[in-house]
Amino acid sequence: MDRYESFIIDVYEKAVRYEPLTREEALKILKVPDDYVAFLVHFAQKVKKRFFPENEVEFCSIINAKSGACSEDCKFCAQSRFYKTPINIYSLVPKEEIVEGAQRGVEFGANRYCVVLAGKQATPDEVDRIAEAVREIKEVEKIPINVCVSAGTLDEESLRKLKEAGVRRINHNLETSRNFFPRIVTTHSWEERLETIKRVKKVGLSTCSGGIFGMGESDEDRVDLALTYRELEVDSIPLNFLMRIPGTPLEKAPGVTPFEAIKIIAMFRFTNPKAELRLCGGREQNLRDFHGMAALMTNAMMVGGYLTRAGRDVKKDYQLLEDLGAKRKVEILG
Repeated sequence: MDRYESFIIDVYEKAVRYEPLTREEALKILKVPDDYVAFLVHFAQKVKKRFFPENEVEFCSIINAKSGACSEDCKFCAQSRFYKTPINIYSLVPKEEIVEGAQRGVEFGANRYCVVLAGKQATPDEVDRIAEAVREIKEVEKIPINVCVSAGTLDEESLRKLKEAGVRRINHNLETSRNFFPRIVTTHSWEERLETIKRVKKVGLSTCSGGIFGMGESDEDRVDLALTYRELEVDSIPLNFLMRIPGTPLEKAPGVTPFEAIKIIAMFRFTNPKAELRLCGGREQNLRDFHGMAALMTNAMMVGGYLTRAGRDVKKDYQLLEDLGAKRKVEILG
């Protein structure tokens, strides 16, 4: 056994004991030679099997319920009013459209559905309207799907309203490390986002918070984000890989290679063994023929498209599950 194999087994054994990895160990995962990628994936998969049901994958879907004209300057996003991008701009859609989106999610096979709003913070009226739509989904139509919300910097009152309506999880991404964040966003701070996640936990809602990779961040930034999530003990981590959108400042950003993406996923699995890892935006362009490897280490895939871009044909995801001998997760929370 050589030193790389020995190192991978060592971090695997720490992860299954839920012992935190050091920053140096996490960095070393990202620097493992490409020849060891299959070995790395094998042990990352074993970590997943230690904490989650074997061969179970969740499909999740989203609705872009309020699009564009956003006051924030996130350099990766087509919805910022600072950039000229060809997207639709509209205010919060009617309740009926949110409910129809939940039904479409079920038709895709999704077990989870997230209502997403552009903007720094949903207004009190928007929170009330989302809560009304969630009640319609859960109590009136009884659509068999778990509902999440992503609506920016929400206060405790808004979070409690959504919880009472039947929301069980809030998405609020840190996107990248504290150090790199100011190079990506200047209209709000990383610390503000962190405080929102802490409020989500305080009111007893499940936390979903992830990042985008390929924006020009370093390996150190990637590790710092992963270790922040370990410290917070977030429940779900969406892993997004930059979709280079013409008109945004990151349209020529470096992105990641498939092997880089695989190593990032493995590093998050070893550092956050109890968190659900989700393959989300950019998985098609960045993973390419390595989708199967990524799926072995993760818990979920976003299906049916993203906020402003189409996604992979869901038939390919069904075929992937069949090829892996996996099954869709079907669990509706109360």
